[in-house]
Amino acid sequence: MTDGQTLFLKLGGSLITDKGKAESALPALILTLLNDLKRYLVQNPDQKILLGHGSGSFGHHAAAKHNTRAGVYSPAEWRGFRQVWESARKLNQIVLDLGKQAGLELISFPPSAGLLSKDGEVQEWNLTPIKRALDNGLIPVVYGDVVFDQVLGGTIFSTEELFAHLAAAIKPQRILLAGKEAAVYADFPQNQRPITHIPRSAALASFLQASQNEDVTGGMRSKVAQMQAVCQANPGVSVEIFTASQPGELFEALCGRHTGTIIA
Repeated sequence: MTDGQTLFLKLGGSLITDKGKAESALPALILTLLNDLKRYLVQNPDQKILLGHGSGSFGHHAAAKHNTRAGVYSPAEWRGFRQVWESARKLNQIVLDLGKQAGLELISFPPSAGLLSKDGEVQEWNLTPIKRALDNGLIPVVYGDVVFDQVLGGTIFSTEELFAHLAAAIKPQRILLAGKEAAVYADFPQNQRPITHIPRSAALASFLQASQNEDVTGGMRSKVAQMQAVCQANPGVSVEIFTASQPGELFEALCGRHTGTIIA
């Protein structure tokens, strides 16, 4: 029963955590972001929202230590898999608790509990519960998490990878990716030349590098490529990459007042 009025919003791990320090959330900023979302929903009560967040300094540090993204085979790697799950879950619980403070009806759908992949591609994921949540005024929450894989044993899915699969089934109107950087830059890391628009079919230039901090799912280059693929597969979708580090910036983006990089 979902339709094109659904909006996907990601709160990036670089935004809501200190990615240079293991398991370091920024609760005051997270609450500010969720208050912006609540303010927008009060003014737009019919808007359906699917919320995602990165794992930042939670999942990425543990995942890099155990190389979980590449596969899980040995007993030690399976113990690492569980540790990554635990770390990612900690941040998710922080987001849920702060969402309650903001008056949001959040309900979590951990990928580790329902997604089965095969060599890094989604094989099974029953999306009916997520769709039912959307249809009944709740805000489903997904996040970067470990998943069981039929070839790799286990691996990690980023929020963007989850969004890509969800977009095919739910057909969002917009996907907003709120991060620490104000846009995609042509001169990263100097960040003096923001790119305002990237066509969905454009070849990625060599200046789109991985992030400076630990990010086992690829950083900005991977993010842009994944969102281009989403726009190619779903022609009605637009994606915006922007910053929401200051109060009100997320609200402005939700309202369609663009400040970052548009992929469409």
